[in-house]
Amino acid sequence: MWGDDAGAVGNRVIDTVGLSCLGLMLNRFSDDARRSLHAPRRQQTLLAAAVVEGVGYWTGKDVRVEFRPAACDSGITFVRSDLARPLRIRATVANRVEAPRRTTLRSGGASVEMVEHIMAALGGLGVDNCEVWVNAAEMPGLDGSSLPYVDALTSAGIVEQQSVRPRLVVREITRLGNEEAWVEARPAVSDGLTLKFHLDYGSGNAIGRQTLSLPVTPDSFRRELAPSRTFMLKAEAEWLLAQGLCRRTSSKDLLVFDAEGPIDNELRFHDECVRHKALDLVGDLSLAGCDLVAHVIAYRSGHRLNAELVRVLLTEGDMVGGYKRSA
Repeated sequence: MWGDDAGAVGNRVIDTVGLSCLGLMLNRFSDDARRSLHAPRRQQTLLAAAVVEGVGYWTGKDVRVEFRPAACDSGITFVRSDLARPLRIRATVANRVEAPRRTTLRSGGASVEMVEHIMAALGGLGVDNCEVWVNAAEMPGLDGSSLPYVDALTSAGIVEQQSVRPRLVVREITRLGNEEAWVEARPAVSDGLTLKFHLDYGSGNAIGRQTLSLPVTPDSFRRELAPSRTFMLKAEAEWLLAQGLCRRTSSKDLLVFDAEGPIDNELRFHDECVRHKALDLVGDLSLAGCDLVAHVIAYRSGHRLNAELVRVLLTEGDMVGGYKRSA
């Protein structure tokens, strides 16, 4: 959440030298070895239901979120139980609509908003099939992180299912954006997803420049990303309040920075801001509906660019041996 992309979507870049080197390396493996390098895993769902309740940052409305187990290959589906007829919204990039400072999904005339922290929790823990029943359009902000969701999902239990989880294996470099903000997917440096995020707020403020690199696994997500909270500058918070928004949210509920640092709050990590941007990236990438085997690097990227990268990769991808492979 928060922080829009600084630049428009730009051109795709392919590193042909890197591809040649990658081809030489892969040729050293047998076909069986290459298949095992990115072996797919089993899909997962919840063992039992889990409930999280809180207040929406934007609207100030109380909202109840109930996570329910779901069948193989059903994916993540939000269900608006507050409507006259419960309406189902699949959590896919095809249903994403543009909204400032948050990820919003729309289908059948209804929407769910600020879903990135929920999607990050599900994607980070490897929960592939789940129904998310909600009684309002906006998801609760809680403490600005994914940790309350992670705790609830972990307590409910996560179990394997019979079907194989599709994978999109990136084989070439794809970059979107411009010099002010960009995101790119590269061939994986390990058997899974790794991220590198460059946050740059410039000088003259307490956020400054921060960089984070890490492999994304359920354990690393739980420890390194899930506790990191939404942040903004004091001027941004004052503007939102002036618009009549965020009336039930204060600087004790998320990180609001003045020149000295967070107001009425303490950092959980010295680089908590870039960790939260990486958390948002995990949530946006999970809209692919499959595991990404890639090294994703971002510079000042936000929800729009993150989602556009997912669209491009899915458009170019195809199914090979039970997993997706970028063209």
